[in-house]
Amino acid sequence: MTTICSVRYNNKTAIAGDGQVTLGEKVIAKATAKKIRRIYHDQVVIGFAGGVADAVSLQDMLEGKLETYSGDLRRAAVEMAQSWRKDPTLAKLQAMVIAFNDKDLLLISGSGEVLEPDEDVVAIGSGGNFAQAAAIAMTRHSNGMSASEIAKEAVKIASGIDVFTDDHITTDEI
Repeated sequence: MTTICSVRYNNKTAIAGDGQVTLGEKVIAKATAKKIRRIYHDQVVIGFAGGVADAVSLQDMLEGKLETYSGDLRRAAVEMAQSWRKDPTLAKLQAMVIAFNDKDLLLISGSGEVLEPDEDVVAIGSGGNFAQAAAIAMTRHSNGMSASEIAKEAVKIASGIDVFTDDHITTDEI
C-alpha cells in the first residue's frame, strides 16, 4: 500500500505521497515509486493508492474523461466513478485516487463515490487515516506552514506508524 495526503490551505492545494511499493505483505519491492502525477495539460494533479497497473488504468480513464468534458474535473470524476462502478472489469481494480485542480479537491473510489472533504484534507492508502489526522491537526494549529509542508509532514508522520509507508516523499502543489 502507500500513503497519499492532499491539503488545501491558504489558497493552495498540495499533495504528498511516499514511494514504497510492497509485494504482498512482506517484501518492499521499490522505495522510489512516483504515485503523484500531473495530467490534462498539467492542470490536474492526481495521487493514487493501490495496485500500480490499476492506478495507471484509472489515470488513463480520468484523463480521457477530462478530455471529453473539457477539463471539468468534477464532471470527469463523477463520470469516471460511474463507469468504474458499472463495468465488471473495472470493478475489480484495487485503487483509490485523489484528484485536484485550482478549484476542486476530490477523492474518487471504485464504489462510485466522489467526495469533497469537509476540512480540505483527504488521504488514502494504508497510512491514510494517520496522515489525515495529522494534516487536520496541522491545518487547525499551523504556525505558518504551507499546504505542501503540511501534506509532506503528514505523510512523514504516517511513515513512522504504518509499515507500508516509507519516508521517500514527493510533493506537488497548485
